[in-house]
Amino acid sequence: MSSSGSTYGDIHRYEPARESTAAAIAIVLLTIIEVLFVFLFTYGLVSGWGLTDVGNMFLGGVLTVIFVDLAFILALYRKEFLPDVMIVKKRRRKWEDLYITEDQVDGETIGTGAWDTLKRAVYPYYKR
Repeated sequence: MSSSGSTYGDIHRYEPARESTAAAIAIVLLTIIEVLFVFLFTYGLVSGWGLTDVGNMFLGGVLTVIFVDLAFILALYRKEFLPDVMIVKKRRRKWEDLYITEDQVDGETIGTGAWDTLKRAVYPYYKR
């Protein structure tokens, strides 16, 4: 499917998602654990656990577990349920950013005579 004449926006590689059953079960279980820890954190905030030093550290640990669990859920979802797609992006050459045409890439000569060439060789900033 890959060719040297690919244009911008062409799909270079498309691999469909695996959609494994084990990953779906793992995501459901991790989501249930996520909801339990969110309720525990909310109950701890409402009950005032954060007013003591130990309770504050415990709530911080619960919040850490919430975000780590969420990271695992998102990583599993990305790996198992999203397709792997590579889209061709055409790299522009530097002179295209300057809005000049291809025949203007080399620029124009400053001087045509030998005297100007000698002056530029001795003093490089001549006629800049």
